[in-house]
Amino acid sequence: MKRKSERRRAESRRKKCCAAQRGSEAEPISDIYIEISDQLYFAILQQKIKSTTERHCFCIDEELAYENFYADFGPLNLAMFYRFSCKLTKKLKSITLSRKKIVFYTCGDQKKQANAAYLIGSYAVMYLNMMPEEAYSLLVAKNRTYIPFRDASFGTCMYNLSILDCLCAVHKALHYGWLDFSDFDVEEYEHYERAENGDLNWIIPGKFLAFSGPHPKSKIENGYPLHAPEAYIPYFRKHNITSVIRLNKKMYDARRFTDSGFEHHDLFFVDGSTPNDAIVRKFLNICENAEGAIAVHCKAGLGRTGTLIGCYMMKHYCMTAAEVIAWIRICRPGSIIGPQQNFVEEKQNSLWAEGDVFREKMLNEEKNGKLAVTRILSGVDDITINGSNKIRTSKKGVTEMYNDDEERNGLTQGDKLRALKSKRQVRSSSSLSQEENKIHTRSPLMKPNSKASPLSASSLGNLHVVASNREPVCCEPCGGHSDATNMCTPVNLNMAHLQASSAQTHVKIY
Repeated sequence: MKRKSERRRAESRRKKCCAAQRGSEAEPISDIYIEISDQLYFAILQQKIKSTTERHCFCIDEELAYENFYADFGPLNLAMFYRFSCKLTKKLKSITLSRKKIVFYTCGDQKKQANAAYLIGSYAVMYLNMMPEEAYSLLVAKNRTYIPFRDASFGTCMYNLSILDCLCAVHKALHYGWLDFSDFDVEEYEHYERAENGDLNWIIPGKFLAFSGPHPKSKIENGYPLHAPEAYIPYFRKHNITSVIRLNKKMYDARRFTDSGFEHHDLFFVDGSTPNDAIVRKFLNICENAEGAIAVHCKAGLGRTGTLIGCYMMKHYCMTAAEVIAWIRICRPGSIIGPQQNFVEEKQNSLWAEGDVFREKMLNEEKNGKLAVTRILSGVDDITINGSNKIRTSKKGVTEMYNDDEERNGLTQGDKLRALKSKRQVRSSSSLSQEENKIHTRSPLMKPNSKASPLSASSLGNLHVVASNREPVCCEPCGGHSDATNMCTPVNLNMAHLQASSAQTHVKIY
């Protein structure tokens, strides 16, 4: 028995030795250093490195971590991009580091590498005035590749989102004034995106707010905090939200919004599915005629909500499907899921064409002095769309639309996503100091050490969204949009210039 035991141990040692030899014969994986500017470098390393007299090194692999739903891993959200930008900007402006090379490095897995590359690439676009393609070409130097981002669905990935897509989205957001860190409150963003504080995010400041669907009363269900419509009303009023669009089946009485002066529209389609053309048309008409900002929700405010907002963005801002998906996920991680990604891509060309026609018509009307004061779609409030995606105008159709046994008796995709979101841990990024988080001097909305109050039935906390003061812009027709990076020229279509002589309330078109 002793000899058999010794033989087994010897055989085990021999196998380990052979494995070690094979490993030593394999070509070692080398570290990669990429020059972003004269002072700034991005590095992908095998292990952590220390700063020296000639270089200052830092890493955010553990500091800024994406909070996934399922197999999704990025891109990191707007708050994390802001925190990274503040951190790097402070280092680049530091007098003590002025003679040193600044090395931002990652030594994490492929997912960490992709998020790090997205951060430094976005920073180069935003602060170093690089075009997305220029920044991306640096990142893929030396034959470096990165795994693509994927959606928050459970199962096989159906759509790949590249780092270049994210950089193009950041570039477009800067162009349209949606991204401005001089007027961004990171504490407010992180406060309101949390489930207990309303679970809401601005996709286009002053135009689109995406949020999780309200409930008849505030309570905890399936581990997720649900909030009554009244909890959102003070916030909505403060930020000029005039319309609410519900995409899931009825969970609250719409009169709880309409009695408070908000328009309310129902455009139901099944959780996890894609809208038909009638729903898309009505959504666009509602948004094109809204006098203020629009709050859109489905069950979780991710899939259906992001899909329709994305359709509007493609029509009115000439954005590609990939740019739309990237930007919405940067603002609200987990948005646009499964087949909805392919749907947005399929709608891209037709929505571009519709947008060209729309803008040409608006420019002609403005040029000819015509006044656009009537709704594009008359009787829009009389149309309801039921679960089978067919238009019905009868009372029976309305009743069938609100048959929500399916969503009450079983967990839908939205239920699962909301439950997962509510279980997320406190972000490690909150440990960054207040001084490190500030690029620009601005008046804080809260005391630095104060804590946001929990959501009550009548309030959504103390913080508020700083909406953009920019005039709404549209784009001139840009032909076939063959160049994915081609950006439409902004044209001022503020409908204040088209006021009706009859003194009726004017219509704003974005």
